Amino acid sequence: MKLVLASASPARAMLMRNAGLRFEVLVSHVDEEAIQAAKPELTPAELVVELAQAKAQAVAAQVSDALVIAADSMFLFDGSLYGKPLDPEVARERLSRMQSKFGELITGHAVIDTNTGICYSAVASAIVQFSGMSETEISAYLASKEPLHVAGNFTLDGLGAAFIEQVSGDPAAVVGLSLNTLRKLINSHGYEYTQLWQLGSNN
Repeated sequence: MKLVLASASPARAMLMRNAGLRFEVLVSHVDEEAIQAAKPELTPAELVVELAQAKAQAVAAQVSDALVIAADSMFLFDGSLYGKPLDPEVARERLSRMQSKFGELITGHAVIDTNTGICYSAVASAIVQFSGMSETEISAYLASKEPLHVAGNFTLDGLGAAFIEQVSGDPAAVVGLSLNTLRKLINSHGYEYTQLWQLGSNN
């Protein structure tokens, strides 16, 4: 049995490496926007689970004898759900609105055992409070390009950490993958999480 991470996220890969997990990486290339547009009735928690499951299923179809791990994160702020902004002006507008306020980072998780086809999923979240940022700081942060490719246009494991006042909840979920949630999902499949520390070699 091997672990396969269905994600292109360097942050998720680093979390798993630092946790002693050994795995391969295979990106799903799922069209997240299409899934979100097709199911507007889903709550934020349901949506991130739906996206995580879609990613896990896409990769599970390509591998055998594996536990496929996928996750998806969204940021809920003032009633709006934010994914990756991609566009600098969108990121600037969001960052300006978020100053000295709270939001919720929600991460859906899915783990499929390719031997059984069974998928277990769960959600982990955390409340994030932001510091105030000057226009100079916002411009510098945008110039780094970091906020363009992360959910909610911020991250806890990079440059954006300097602008986060506090986190209430699972901080790893803010980075993109709750290790506690992952452990529980792996155990639900009947495997001992700690035994996976000894499998294969990291990529």
